[in-house]
Amino acid sequence: MSPERFKRITDMLKLRQTDLSICLEGIHKPHNLAAIVRTADAVGVHEVHGVWHNDEPRMARGTAAGSHGWVGVNRHANITDAAKAMRAGGMQIVATNLSDCAVDYREMDYTKPTAFLLGEEKDGISQTALDLADHHVMIPMIGMVQSLNVSVAGALLLYEAFRQREAANMYDGPCDISKIERDKIYFEGGHPIMAKACKQKGLPYPQIDEVGDIVASKDWWRKMQMNKNAWQHLDD
Repeated sequence: MSPERFKRITDMLKLRQTDLSICLEGIHKPHNLAAIVRTADAVGVHEVHGVWHNDEPRMARGTAAGSHGWVGVNRHANITDAAKAMRAGGMQIVATNLSDCAVDYREMDYTKPTAFLLGEEKDGISQTALDLADHHVMIPMIGMVQSLNVSVAGALLLYEAFRQREAANMYDGPCDISKIERDKIYFEGGHPIMAKACKQKGLPYPQIDEVGDIVASKDWWRKMQMNKNAWQHLDD
């Protein structure tokens, strides 16, 4: 990994907001999913949560622009499990919904640990999810249409959180991501070919030192350098 690449990843990790997230309930259109994850990466979200009833949809790579490799996606069996995971991180759950208790989305305090809840393209957020939310917000609209594309709504919410957090100097703090996770990001982002080989061979990821170099045993390097046939023979 070049020093420039290592510095860029290090600078990115320092800005990551581990207490800001977004939950995607049933969003299945690849371009919407990719656009939301791309925006999440742009404002420093470290990981998002997802609930899909069927197979997880593929992101549209052109729309994602590589962001899917930098933002973690945690899949949950149902929205209740997703809510438990977000609350375990101390997050308030905020849903967009035109209810009697909804407030303008700009009036909420997003410097608090926050997870935004976005619903499926056609039917929106489920009633179960709405009942689990701590707050309902609305995005003011003065046209004939009363709803926005889900990725547009997500972008507005995330950038309002970004505005508030930047004003509160929350992007100036030290990185609070564990070293194990940082090493994983450095390895996959700085040594992608070897990361792919590790997955193919079942090798554990190595540690990364303070300048971005790999720290591993001679046995790890020996197994890494083996071709696929030799590795399979060794396993036998």
